[in-house]
Amino acid sequence: MIVRDFNRIVQEDRDRVVSDAQWTSVRMLLAGDGMGFSFHITILEAGSEHTFEYKNHFESVYCIEGRGRVTDLATGETHPIAPGVMYALNLHDRHRLRADEKLVMACCFNPPVTGTEVHREDGSYAAAEELREA
Repeated sequence: MIVRDFNRIVQEDRDRVVSDAQWTSVRMLLAGDGMGFSFHITILEAGSEHTFEYKNHFESVYCIEGRGRVTDLATGETHPIAPGVMYALNLHDRHRLRADEKLVMACCFNPPVTGTEVHREDGSYAAAEELREA
């Protein structure tokens, strides 16, 4: 059984915390945990806007707190985000996430991330094979 405390990770395990000025991702489960997916709590600052396209991963996102919008950049369709709303990027969808308020999101990635990924210029993470070769 794996048991982790979000607050303890934030305070003591900075290797599992990835951030920039507009967002913070606390990686609760990573590839090395052997679960077949990774689990993150991600906080997006109010007023921030992010464009992502996970070409090598599927992601599901559940809103815990805050309000915002997610736009499918292929169709232009925009969906409101609020507590209780989930969206899943089942087609590696290029999307824009706008945080109208601070957003707290629970995110699952498959395949799991290793924890060392950073967003590339196109908004994606490298495939695990690319990371091993680097």
